Amino acid sequence: MDVLRQLRGFYREKLHYLILSIICLAAATAVGLITPNLLRRLIDDVIVPRKFTEVPMLAIAVVVVVFVKACLQFAHGFFGGRLGNFLAYRLRNACYEKLQFLSFRYYDTAKTGDLMSRLTGDLEAIRMFIGFGFAQLLNVFFMVLFGSAMMFSINWQLTLVTLITMPFLAGIALKFESKIHPAFQEMRLALSALTTAVQENVTGVRTVKSFARESYEVEKFSHRNERYKNNQIFAAELWSKFFPLMELMASVSVAILLGVGGTLVINGRMSLGELVAFFSLIWYIIGPVWGLGFQINNYTQSKASGERVLEVLNQRIDVKDKENARELVSSEVKGDVEFNHVTFAYGNKMPAVTDIHFRAKPGTVIGFLGGTGSGKSTITQLMMRAYDVNEGSITLDGVDIREYNVRSLRSQISTVFQETFLFSSSIRNNISYGLKNVTMDEIIRAAQLAKAHDFIMEMAEGYDTVVGERGMGLSGGQKQRIAIARALLKNPRILILDDATSAVDMETEHEIQAGFQEVMRGRTTLIIAHRISSLRHADQIIVMNEGRAVQQGTHEELIEVPGPYRDVYRIQYADYLSRATGREGA
Repeated sequence: MDVLRQLRGFYREKLHYLILSIICLAAATAVGLITPNLLRRLIDDVIVPRKFTEVPMLAIAVVVVVFVKACLQFAHGFFGGRLGNFLAYRLRNACYEKLQFLSFRYYDTAKTGDLMSRLTGDLEAIRMFIGFGFAQLLNVFFMVLFGSAMMFSINWQLTLVTLITMPFLAGIALKFESKIHPAFQEMRLALSALTTAVQENVTGVRTVKSFARESYEVEKFSHRNERYKNNQIFAAELWSKFFPLMELMASVSVAILLGVGGTLVINGRMSLGELVAFFSLIWYIIGPVWGLGFQINNYTQSKASGERVLEVLNQRIDVKDKENARELVSSEVKGDVEFNHVTFAYGNKMPAVTDIHFRAKPGTVIGFLGGTGSGKSTITQLMMRAYDVNEGSITLDGVDIREYNVRSLRSQISTVFQETFLFSSSIRNNISYGLKNVTMDEIIRAAQLAKAHDFIMEMAEGYDTVVGERGMGLSGGQKQRIAIARALLKNPRILILDDATSAVDMETEHEIQAGFQEVMRGRTTLIIAHRISSLRHADQIIVMNEGRAVQQGTHEELIEVPGPYRDVYRIQYADYLSRATGREGA
């Protein structure tokens, strides 16, 4: 029950619904005990003495009892449903909100399919148990208590003899719970892996087909599906082992009742009506004890699901605001960025960047050049506090960025990532993402600067064209230009371009760069690029290698000295340089 206690804060506000649900179910259980008494009276007071004039009254009494019980059960379902839905609503919002604020470090290893499984299947299991299962589990106690009390009132000796197998039946049910809980935990993990496989396959279907790896994906899915099937079979085997034992114990109780009770009736120590009522009451007790395994099954599922949901809710947020963190005001931000001997490593890995030191004065452009894994993108992620540095500091206008409110810091930064992400919405909404009171003229202006306006207008619905999931239906260059327009519309003080023109051709890149000249004016800009053409106009270029800055200077300074920058320049401009040399020779 520890899991339910941890979740209590999500349903405490509507706890009265749980109380009302339990009361209504307990009342329905108590009302249900009237039926065996009516049956006893029918036999002993009507059938045996042949007083059939009372039959209509007994029939009306049965109808009234059934109606009242139905009303109470309806009320139980009503209040339980309200509670379960309220809990699911609160819990779903809390999980989604937590996912929004979890650090980048969490998403480095998180799997989309697993998270989807937690927010759907696991939440549903919790909703059903809190809404209905808990009251039903508690009702087992009510039914045993009320039924035993009624049986004792009829014949306490027969009650003791008949209920002798109940402790064994309860013990089997509890043993079943201890076995089934780990099985359901493993089943949830297997289902999560299965969901992840489907999600990854659908997302990467173009890659799968381009490599003709359909058979491989089918085989991979089959393995995960088999794991899930085996878990289901193992759980079914547990049910097949334990439930026949429960049925055996229940049958023994009934056999004892009929043997001992029948003898008492024959000897005149018990009426026939009392035996029939007793027979109804024994099933009134055996039913819930026998079904204890089913209720425990629901509990174990919800417990396993609750643990998985709590893993998300209790996840540590690595990057968060300090107490009394400063709020950045756009009009006061100058954009003076400085990295002071920064070192950072992802987890326990080798440092991604080591002793990085540079200053970007307001309005200047800093370019980063280097091979894959050299640490270029890490620098930009540290700037937006995706991660906190291990050593050194990063300052904005002379203040450590850890002193600022994270939200307000990122509101001053626009980033265009190398891997462009677009939402399944219109192009207009993708460009104006997260911004309110944006005019259409401003959207068009940003698209024009990003050289996206012309191809957007060629589409049938223009800016109202809905792009597919993750921008499907658009070329890589088109997606990238829409992402650039989105960044420009934000009107940031700091602009980060992480290889933002890698998916466009040289001519389009030149046009975008020309548009950037206007946009960059007055803003601090960090540019990551593989093409020197994107960096040559930067105020300072930093060449990265294995996480360290191996060269710094302007384009003109760096091509004059031997080093990696001049080597890259000669490779990228080999044709141009050879033609220039040929003209000089001529």
